[in-house]
Amino acid sequence: MSVTPQRREGSAAPSREDPLVAAMSEVVGGPFGRRAAAPRRWWGPLRIALAVAVVVLALGLLADQPCRAGGWADRADRSMWTSLCYSDVAFLYRERGFAEGLLAYRDSLLEYPVLTGAVMQATAPLAALLTDWFGAVRVTPGLAPDVAESVTFFDLTATLMAVCALGVVAATARTERRRPWDGLLVAASPVLLLSANVNWDLLAVLLTSLALLAWSRDRPVLTGVLIGLGTAAKLYPVLLLGVMVLVALRSPERRAALRDTGLAVAGAVVAWCAVNLPVAWWAPTGWREFFTFNVDRAADFGSTWYALGLLAPDLLPEQVDDLVVVSAAVLLVLIAALALTAPVPPRVAPLAFLAVAAFLLVNKVWSPQYSLWLLPLAVLARPRVRDLALWQAAEVVYFVCVWRYLGTLYDPSAPLISNDQYALAIVLRIAGLLWLVVMVVRDIRHPEEDPVRRYVTPSPSPAGPPVAAARHRRGGTEPA
Repeated sequence: MSVTPQRREGSAAPSREDPLVAAMSEVVGGPFGRRAAAPRRWWGPLRIALAVAVVVLALGLLADQPCRAGGWADRADRSMWTSLCYSDVAFLYRERGFAEGLLAYRDSLLEYPVLTGAVMQATAPLAALLTDWFGAVRVTPGLAPDVAESVTFFDLTATLMAVCALGVVAATARTERRRPWDGLLVAASPVLLLSANVNWDLLAVLLTSLALLAWSRDRPVLTGVLIGLGTAAKLYPVLLLGVMVLVALRSPERRAALRDTGLAVAGAVVAWCAVNLPVAWWAPTGWREFFTFNVDRAADFGSTWYALGLLAPDLLPEQVDDLVVVSAAVLLVLIAALALTAPVPPRVAPLAFLAVAAFLLVNKVWSPQYSLWLLPLAVLARPRVRDLALWQAAEVVYFVCVWRYLGTLYDPSAPLISNDQYALAIVLRIAGLLWLVVMVVRDIRHPEEDPVRRYVTPSPSPAGPPVAAARHRRGGTEPA
């Protein structure tokens, strides 16, 4: 089967190529005309997306205010769970020794990868210093010193995560040259509003988004370095390397594509080692904690296995490691088969989305903020408002239910939600993700349905290896 993309001039207009946006645009006069020229204004797609992201992040921070006023002082505080403003940040400042000035990995164990731990460690002394200087202004008076410092630590972390979020929006808007409005789908996301400040995940999301941008600009070494740094912050970015190998195997210029992919792999290995090896030598036990913690943990909140444990307690063994490994292997084989048998060489973004989705579906824990991992990948893979909205609606329901479930565990005397209700919320979340997975798989099997392939980009996009750039420079077109 051969699919020839339709070449169009200018940028993709959402009101013209997204059916739901087109229908909504009738309120203001209908879709953007096919022959209309976009006016040159300062408020272009990227600046609008960044402005929307600022508003969304500000609303998210405002939603955290009920907990911030109390300093996240006690996990048994029922109002924290009913207000839906829980965050790991303030608690970990006190519980991992940062409040006492301990060094992560060396003086105290920390179950986070090294780059995330470095960010936490660098922020901690600044939080203590700023609280000493401006504590009366920055936090609610009357809080214990360590609690007040943890609030400042949260403020600094939230600021850093906001910068990361803006970077994700910008990278997504620029990855596909003809689709700058896709950044708005990230900026206006309910997932971003609800989960930006729960943990440090946006750091890895930013590095992953920048890696895809670098790949689209024919920078394989930089791509690898960014993936290596992302893997040093969270484990999941390493999946992109496997995806790039699969896409290279389908490239019409396989040797050059594999060479570029090899450069990316080498860059990732060097970057990851540069961050991890010094800490592994300096504090070997602390460095191993991330790996031992995740190997030893049982099925945890949000995971498929946890839901099965609640719905059918006798069905699963106490340790599900073997099931995780087998399930992951099966899903990755299916993704590889999909990539190698697709009618045309697949794009990187859809395969990366499928790989990360598979990882989450079989992982032993699926925290609420992990959906941030999928957000830019989902937008690049399937930039359709309807499909993204259905997936994120399920995420919003789960976000409400998981905090009420944890509130129930900390205070069983007055349950906020039952075990079965929480398990059903997990099932709904899985169903929402599977809907998006089905749409992405359909686009790969039927490339004419892929919204991104309808616009031929003049430079290498996540559609394929950087070798595509040379083909464009020689006057060729990217296979779609």
